[in-house]
Amino acid sequence: MTKPVELSIIIVSFNTKKLLVNCINSIRKNVKNLEYEVIVIDNASTDGSVQAVINQQRQDPDIKLIGNRRNLGFGTANNQGMKIAKGKYILLLNSDTLILDGVLGEMVTWMRKHPDVGIASCALKNEDGSMQGTGGYFPTLIRVFSWMTIQDLPFVDKFIKPFHPMHAKSFQKGTKFFNSDKELDWLTGAFLLIRTEVIDKIGYFDKDYFMYVEETDYCYRAKRVGWKIYYLPKWSIVHYGGLSGKREEVILAEYKGIKTFYKKHYPSWQFPILRLFLKIGALGRMILFGILEGKYAIKTYVKAFQIA
Repeated sequence: MTKPVELSIIIVSFNTKKLLVNCINSIRKNVKNLEYEVIVIDNASTDGSVQAVINQQRQDPDIKLIGNRRNLGFGTANNQGMKIAKGKYILLLNSDTLILDGVLGEMVTWMRKHPDVGIASCALKNEDGSMQGTGGYFPTLIRVFSWMTIQDLPFVDKFIKPFHPMHAKSFQKGTKFFNSDKELDWLTGAFLLIRTEVIDKIGYFDKDYFMYVEETDYCYRAKRVGWKIYYLPKWSIVHYGGLSGKREEVILAEYKGIKTFYKKHYPSWQFPILRLFLKIGALGRMILFGILEGKYAIKTYVKAFQIA
């Protein structure tokens, strides 16, 4: 009789063949004393990722693979994995990550001891061991205004909790913000450890998001029904970051995502104010990054201004 699966690890991949294989190998090497399964969702990669996973299945038949004929985006692809997952806990894991020794087993143990926590994440680190940061606070109007305009001014983030702490000036100067355990509003989708009871209660990712802000939406829905969201830097993984999307795609997707989030969760009177703040931010970046980086940056933020 097979043992019940405690952890289902879902990896969404898009043209990250080498990283994906390294990620899977790091899981197999470093997960001990924990019954787990790996579910890979490939979003129509063209770099041989699917065949690479099939080769991995020859070594580990418990690896499951879903190959999509088109790129369905982050949330929808993860939904596919969550619907077939058998674990008591679900880990959404980016393909551009490496699992380090003890992280998964110890974090699952921590979750068992803290039944009021629905979603948790560890520290995300660069290959050299430096901190990236993850998550932040829900994008209220004042936080979006700060993010778009004044967040880099000294001490602003001391008075206005940032939507993106990792982008705030104090973090860039080496703040200890991400060095200690804390409850946050949302966590980055590169590593999301989710209790299955959360999924039972609030369902899956919203299909209206293609990439970015869907994890903010998911955490918002979880907190609204009483679950806590925790960041736990005692544990860490390597996250290479930004390797499945170009910078322009990321920026435009985030603008679209914030608008979708507001339409869903905040009063309708706030939406035009949000759009104004996003346009101000896009205009400012168009000028600043146009000077620093040239025509490409200008074109990107012209598009962002139009989307806002």
